[in-house]
Amino acid sequence: MSAQRSTSPRRARRGLWISLLVTVAVCLGSLGISLAAGWSPKLGLDLAGGFSVVYQPQGHPSQADLNESVNILTNRINGYGVSGAEVNTQGSNIVVTVPGVKNAQVILARLGHTAQLFFRPVICYAPNYVGPKVKGAAPLNTPAPTTCQPKYVLNTTNLANNTASEDPVLGAYPSTRPIKDNGPDHVLLPGLKGSSPPRYLLGPSALTGKAVKSAQATQNQVGQWVVDYTLTSAGSAEWDKVAQENFHLAIAVDLDGVVQSAPIIQPSQSTFTSFAGQGEISGNMTQADAQNLQQALEFGALPVRLVPLTTETVSPTLGHSSLVAGLAAGLVGLFLVLLYIILYYRALGLVVVAGLALTAAVLWAIISGLGHTTLAPSFTLAGVTGLIVSIGITVDSYIVYFERLKDETRSGRSVRTSVDRGFQSAWKTVLAADFVSLLAAVILYFVALGDVRGFAFFLGLSTILDVVMTYFFTRPAVILLGRSERASGAEHLGVAKGLAVSSDADQQAIAGEGELDDGDHADGELEQV
Repeated sequence: MSAQRSTSPRRARRGLWISLLVTVAVCLGSLGISLAAGWSPKLGLDLAGGFSVVYQPQGHPSQADLNESVNILTNRINGYGVSGAEVNTQGSNIVVTVPGVKNAQVILARLGHTAQLFFRPVICYAPNYVGPKVKGAAPLNTPAPTTCQPKYVLNTTNLANNTASEDPVLGAYPSTRPIKDNGPDHVLLPGLKGSSPPRYLLGPSALTGKAVKSAQATQNQVGQWVVDYTLTSAGSAEWDKVAQENFHLAIAVDLDGVVQSAPIIQPSQSTFTSFAGQGEISGNMTQADAQNLQQALEFGALPVRLVPLTTETVSPTLGHSSLVAGLAAGLVGLFLVLLYIILYYRALGLVVVAGLALTAAVLWAIISGLGHTTLAPSFTLAGVTGLIVSIGITVDSYIVYFERLKDETRSGRSVRTSVDRGFQSAWKTVLAADFVSLLAAVILYFVALGDVRGFAFFLGLSTILDVVMTYFFTRPAVILLGRSERASGAEHLGVAKGLAVSSDADQQAIAGEGELDDGDHADGELEQV
């Protein structure tokens, strides 16, 4: 019996040390890995600068269409190599925020292509618009013509003889505005800047971008930049039908009222063959041309038309100043709180300092790691506020535990016994308080919009860490300190001093508990007899 009684405390003590050391190793190790990898938190718009665009969908789109638009815009922005961007719905509008970009105007120009992607047959080429002041020019609201002069039509004969040129009559007609770029209509659209010809007269849309599954800009065997594309199962049959009807003719890739490319269908073949769900667009393209076309094909098929309402470019200067001021105030307040806790709880206050330092280390690692994913919102001033609020929640957990220890010692128990019994009671209170905080954060995250979600996310994350750190770090650290006679009875920083227990009273409590234990053991021996 005595051997079993001596083994159990040793195992419990070993378990406490393992829990404490593993927690410290995980926290410091994760911080070291994130720093070695060069990771840092994904700063939001107000801290890193960037731009924000609010788009208004045209018509009456369903929620499914809005969600699909959000996904496509997210993929499109990620395709530009931009990290930390967020695309969310705000009521019936779609808000795009892109922090930390230096080429905001370039991204804005590309992101502005928000209409549906259409594949339209090319009727003929057109020169630049001559302007409303020129005699014979059509007004700006004039719809595009449905045909051009016969000798300029892009039929197989003109294309084969290379006699296709721009119809000068079309110079009197203005280009179709992007908002009027409707699939069933004839449109007169410009090409990309510097392209030749400058404009195109196009027929009704034969196919939308939903037929495209993926696209990739690459170089062929001779080093030319091309775009390989893959069609969906349904889009493959549709594309074969359109391609066969326009065999040896030009099909324009129309995105947001701009012709991205106008390739000729299988110009080198004498007879039409099925594309079998895959194809290639080639021509005199640079790397940038190929990548832009790839983006247009892969991420251009929005189910609704979006019109930009507001565009805001944000400088990081103001947010940086606010962050520095907020962190300075927070650090001063935290220093005063920790100083008070150390003076009040002595050695237990050092546990609070160590716990907060370890929590900060693992938080940095987690937030930095999440910054390389799309799981977490950007780290904004609202997120900083959430973390500062969570410090109060974490400190409350320590105080609940320590005050429970005081209650135990006031009832006549020793520090050694109090640290064991006190945690059992305090743990229920900590769980209840953290559950309420976490529940509020979860509800706020799913109900709120914008930066408030960042506040809720980081508050919830810190609350979960508080539960973990309380059980795996605070509990073993306090119990081991309480069981150590040197740490408990130290003159200035002893645990007994922090719990307002004199050393004499503590020794008397230990003696009393020892007599009680002996009595318990004697009863046990009588029962054995």
